[in-house]
Amino acid sequence: MASALLSLNFAQTAAAAVPDPVVAVTGGQVRGRLLEGGGAIFRGVPFAQPPTGALRWREPMPVLGWDGVREADKSGPPSAQPALGWNDDFAAAGSEDCLYLDVWTPRADSKAGLPVMVWIHGGANVAGAGGFDPLYEGKSLIGHGVVLVVVEYRLGILGYFAHPELTQESPHHASGNYGIMDQAAALRWVRDNIVRFGGDPGNVTLFGQSAGSMDVLALMTSPLAKGLFHRAIAESGPSRYYPSAPTLPESERAGADAAAKLGAPATGALPFLRSLPAAALIRSGPWMLALTTDGWVLPASPAESFAKGREAPVPLIIGSAAIEFPANGAPEELRASMRTILGDVAPKAFGLFGLEKDGASIAADPLYGNAAEQWGGDMFRCPAIVQGEWHAAAGNATWEYEFDRAIPPRPKTGHSSDLPYVFGNLLKTGGQGGDFQDADHRLSAAIQAYWTNFAKTGNPNGAGVAPWPTHDGKARSYLAFTTSGDEVVLTNQRGQVCDLFREAMNRP
Repeated sequence: MASALLSLNFAQTAAAAVPDPVVAVTGGQVRGRLLEGGGAIFRGVPFAQPPTGALRWREPMPVLGWDGVREADKSGPPSAQPALGWNDDFAAAGSEDCLYLDVWTPRADSKAGLPVMVWIHGGANVAGAGGFDPLYEGKSLIGHGVVLVVVEYRLGILGYFAHPELTQESPHHASGNYGIMDQAAALRWVRDNIVRFGGDPGNVTLFGQSAGSMDVLALMTSPLAKGLFHRAIAESGPSRYYPSAPTLPESERAGADAAAKLGAPATGALPFLRSLPAAALIRSGPWMLALTTDGWVLPASPAESFAKGREAPVPLIIGSAAIEFPANGAPEELRASMRTILGDVAPKAFGLFGLEKDGASIAADPLYGNAAEQWGGDMFRCPAIVQGEWHAAAGNATWEYEFDRAIPPRPKTGHSSDLPYVFGNLLKTGGQGGDFQDADHRLSAAIQAYWTNFAKTGNPNGAGVAPWPTHDGKARSYLAFTTSGDEVVLTNQRGQVCDLFREAMNRP
């Protein structure tokens, strides 16, 4: 008995004595924390210098070194951002000093060679958070044998502000797109460091949702990210074919107008603007969502690059939710939106939606909702479908999906409803919390299997999941994650409506 107790005590002591892992990275050493059940998390690892003071509105600078071992036990703050209700916790924690990332790994072994998944969070490029958001905890995802990297980047006026004086001082004669530059810098950090965390820098999947999805697709067209990732997943955020990447002169004019409203002098505006606290800039309004076709980060608008087959030739998963955001629902507002987006094709849409005159509208669809919900979803769905078809037409493997499951007990799905399932964090509270059932856990396991199969091989198919055919402009196959939590292959998503988008988007 004494011998058995001594052996048990020794085993417990040995287990307790396992040290937290220390890894050498660009800048110095970082100490992560072991995860219960295996693996480790390294939080708040800097991948660039703080973009503050004279570095505000400059491309991210190489990280400065530090002495000793840096404790990587706390996620870096999200970017400074306005409080918009849904993101108030992020806004309270936000900071201009935000260029940090978290690394979740099942095995911090430089010989492991595991696929890497790099996450870009959403929030309209104005708000949101990465590692600070518990929705993106990576323990479940890395259980599928991948390394997960969660990135923070500059947002809003701090991340997408263009101005003539910024263009003039830039060695690249460009301004705006600082958030995209941050994401590219994080990918370079991954290339240079991820092997020490057990990752394979030659097998990186870039994935994101909402604005993060739009940024992923933009990075597929940016020379700054060339060769830094090898697969892409775009969730609920296509590149808009209508104005979403204005020209540099257009963005400069918008920036100059904003600077004037902030009280900047007509010449020598930058010293004044850089002297303002970040909070003063943010109070000027939650604006500057747009990427800029600046000729350096983005040689052309992302939609144009895809239409011409000039994007990175990597496998792509792209899709959306059945309902995203409802559009403004009055008939004239819907018609105006359709005119803006579809141009002279819009009258055909009026007929499909029963909007030829006021007071008339199509009946609510059990899956896609009322007319406003349908059109709001179609503005995400149909451009994503067409963009995927462009990618496939250029000779690239492409899979399309639709997410239909509502987070219980909600009656309908919505924008971001897929996120708990992708990360396996089916939480009771939070913006995407719910009363999750067995069907939800099974659906989450299936989605994680598809996503991580894709990260491993460039194909989402594998043992234990339903076959998912590739998509093209002829068969138009896609995988529906259904309201019941099943996976079903269907074709010709939103048929006639998306045909109108094809007609408008494929015109010269």
